[in-house]
Amino acid sequence: MDLPAALAWLVGRWEGEGLGEYPNCADFTYRDEIEFSYARLDRMVLAYSEHTWLADGSASHEEAGYLRATEAGRVEFVLAHPLGVVEVHDGTATDGRIELSSLAIAYTPTGSQVTQMRRTIEHRDGDALWYRLEMAASGQPLVHHCEATLHRV
Repeated sequence: MDLPAALAWLVGRWEGEGLGEYPNCADFTYRDEIEFSYARLDRMVLAYSEHTWLADGSASHEEAGYLRATEAGRVEFVLAHPLGVVEVHDGTATDGRIELSSLAIAYTPTGSQVTQMRRTIEHRDGDALWYRLEMAASGQPLVHHCEATLHRV
């Protein structure tokens, strides 16, 4: 079985810029690179990696995981961060829009204290990937954290 069209558009490398904010840090701009590729064992699964850099060129963030299409027409996203955080999401993928909400988040004893995430990914204007990330962490409620528009490279 092959990946549904609602996810197949993601395959490739994307680059762009984003804006971030959070209650306990200064607003920031960043450069983003995301890659989705078919997982080797299952064509219903996409491997995912993301790397970001601040405006001054210093490394900012990275994460990696898998986006899975289910037979029930839903999607699941599993991510790991070098910040000592793992995320498990469930969601939907329809008409160029993917909506994901965290089912579980765990962090190591020294990891970032993230407690909830919500991610939205959209296929926009020809061949653009737009996303928005909301996060609850360090005692803060779920609020907007960052968003970016990337283009296929």
